Amino acid sequence: MKKSEVNSTAIARLAGVSRSTVSRVINNYSNVPTETRDKVMKVIQQYNYFPNASAQALAGKRSRTIGLFLIDQGHVAGDILTNMLIVSVIAHASEHGYYVLTHIIRHTKDTEVIKNVREIFYQRRIDGGIFIGAAIREPFIEELIEEGFTVGIFDQELPEHPEPNRIVSNFNNDSGMKQAVAYLAGLGHTKIGVINGDMKRLSGQTKYEGFLMAMRMCGLEVNPDWVLDGDFNESSGVHAMRTLLGKGGELPTAIIAANDSVAFGAIRELKEHGVQVPEDISVIGFDDHALSAKHHPALTTIRVDFSGMLKRMTLCLIARIEDKTPVVREISLDCSLVVRDSCRRV
Repeated sequence: MKKSEVNSTAIARLAGVSRSTVSRVINNYSNVPTETRDKVMKVIQQYNYFPNASAQALAGKRSRTIGLFLIDQGHVAGDILTNMLIVSVIAHASEHGYYVLTHIIRHTKDTEVIKNVREIFYQRRIDGGIFIGAAIREPFIEELIEEGFTVGIFDQELPEHPEPNRIVSNFNNDSGMKQAVAYLAGLGHTKIGVINGDMKRLSGQTKYEGFLMAMRMCGLEVNPDWVLDGDFNESSGVHAMRTLLGKGGELPTAIIAANDSVAFGAIRELKEHGVQVPEDISVIGFDDHALSAKHHPALTTIRVDFSGMLKRMTLCLIARIEDKTPVVREISLDCSLVVRDSCRRV
């Protein structure tokens, strides 16, 4: 008999006991004589037998696996920030004896993909899941929460009536935008534009709202021509600058980008049109990307601690799975300005 073909029935036959006895040994029940337990365990070890995960789930045992679901239509494999987020979750889950099942959701309107994700939860292949890149309200995630599954959502706020199995995390984007605008105003800039992120996501909305509030606080006027649509990827920065330059009107003296990737794309497009940073236009990013300090020019940005955030999210999710108290339901971290070379005084 091949070791890969061994099941609990075969273990019972080889040990000379009933299948129910094997089940009691595997689940560490106390009503099994020591001699019988030792005999069963010897056969289990000899044949490298591992209980079927589905059977264990039906018995109410944890899979010790969490799901990490990235909602992203872009090229995830080549994005340094996304890869850092994945590694952070895996590292901190591993430290606590958990595995991570990772899946990329390209389109939340793809009913077959969402059906498969739901099955992962319902089949108990995972004990809980973390979602990154979700819209402010994602119906299928809300359904999972209503069904009682433990879910962590990055870039979210708690609803009015938070469920105990919902954990959310976000950064103080308002504060970050206020720091960016105040810094530029202190350098003498009054003509400030912004490249927005995905406005379907919380961070897209809160960053823009923070920008508007900061401009009012500094007594600066917002020019609608300098409020540019974008996303959270480099190509959206390229497109935003191409749109702005194509208008042929007056340019702002400074631009704040939704994140550093957007800023990289914007700077590249500006350079291709002979517009220098920071000599002609100052640019500020948001996130403090791993490459921001090495960029040319080195990017002034708003630093956020993604690794720290994902660590707390992962540990809170595991604590909730294991019913440990107290359990944090909302995680919020502050931002800080990092001054480098992409902005100048006017």
